[in-house]
Amino acid sequence: MTTTIEADYLVIGAGATAMAFVDTLLTESDATVVMVDRYHQPGGHWTVAYPYVRLHQPSAMYGVNSRPLGDDTIDQTGLNAGLYELAGADEICSYFDQVMRQTFLPSGRVSYFPMAEYEGAGRFHLTTSGDAYEVTVRRKIVDTTYQGVTVPAMRPPEFPIAAGIRVVPPNELPAVREPHERYVVVGAGKTGIDACLWLLEQGLAPERLTWIMPRAPWLIDRATVQPIPLRRAEDIGRDYMAKHEAIMGAESLPDLFERLDAAGTLLRISPDDRPTAFRCATVSRAELEQLRRIRNVVRLGRVKRITETEIELDGGAVPTGPGALHVDCTADATRQLPVVPIFQDGLITLQSVRVCQPVFSAALIAHVEASYPDDAVKNDLCPVTPNPRTDVDWLRFALSANAEALRWAGNDDLETWLRTSRLHPDIAPPMPKDPVERAAFERQALAMLKEQNARLEQLLYANEVR
Repeated sequence: MTTTIEADYLVIGAGATAMAFVDTLLTESDATVVMVDRYHQPGGHWTVAYPYVRLHQPSAMYGVNSRPLGDDTIDQTGLNAGLYELAGADEICSYFDQVMRQTFLPSGRVSYFPMAEYEGAGRFHLTTSGDAYEVTVRRKIVDTTYQGVTVPAMRPPEFPIAAGIRVVPPNELPAVREPHERYVVVGAGKTGIDACLWLLEQGLAPERLTWIMPRAPWLIDRATVQPIPLRRAEDIGRDYMAKHEAIMGAESLPDLFERLDAAGTLLRISPDDRPTAFRCATVSRAELEQLRRIRNVVRLGRVKRITETEIELDGGAVPTGPGALHVDCTADATRQLPVVPIFQDGLITLQSVRVCQPVFSAALIAHVEASYPDDAVKNDLCPVTPNPRTDVDWLRFALSANAEALRWAGNDDLETWLRTSRLHPDIAPPMPKDPVERAAFERQALAMLKEQNARLEQLLYANEVR
């Protein structure tokens, strides 16, 4: 027997983006919502993330708009000392559980179904009882899973492994009770960085650590994405001008990245190795110093297989054996499926509007859904920005950020919402308080953004026709 229920919105998933979307929708409309999720509690991939994972952005910029995450404090110890606190997996899962139980459910407008499999067309069933449901959706279905996050614990390694060779996801590192001769971290994304830092923090000598890094990444200095008041106005203005001068002065892509590196806009792990990847990962300067202690960095491409005696890669092989513990950090955390319009035909497909800021994007999409009647207008305000992967994508990252500011300039509704959104902290150059000076400042800032975009487009075109 199938139970029929009604709601304005059916939200597929209860991960971070789903929670941010529903939170804003509840605040800004009278809508009712059914949330269907396969996990046992809210939080999506955070519920299966490795236990030592932390945000790469301040807690003050993450979660849902209506409820702060963390205590709004500055870390006093550790590799993030001097910067805003970074919530860990347990704290984030507890936070989303509190949002659900203390905000969503008491509203009387949210029905939440964990441990459920969505079948399509408004139908789902519970995986424990088998009970079946069908939702009559009055307004829209919201798909928050289209570009879901994949972590290593969600799937086995994608390369063959010989018998007797131990390969574990990063989740299992804290459960290792006996030392190994060597530790081999496979992957140079956020997860690989976290695994390397965790091993070093446990006292592992860097000489016993091998880091297989198919492509070296460009990294963002976490100090440059701290909200006011931690960052001083003059520092924000200085960093902004340094990036502007780097872009405007660049004669080629290699020259641009050298200038961005010199300006501190981007960081690299090895000063002698030009990175070719960019995935928005941030590091503190202290973390960067630790990563630079690792000398045995293998740059021979991706792992093809691990035999009893060696790791075969695209460009060669390195020795290994049963005495080594291999840590698989190769899951593609943020898939980039083909871009589709966010608003279309009774369906909202959550994707990033602001690059590398999925929860902010989800909250903004909910605000636009609640405030604007026409899907064409909504899509104009919320164009999808693909997730970056390569160094060249940094240019598209910068183009998108500039285009976003230009697109929203003069929209009083959006400017008010952005000003009051917890997920949109003030990290832009501060504007004068005097109305006349403020107007002149805004005109100058917009003109600079247009100049930057024109130069970035030229650099991209020159790279494509090269």
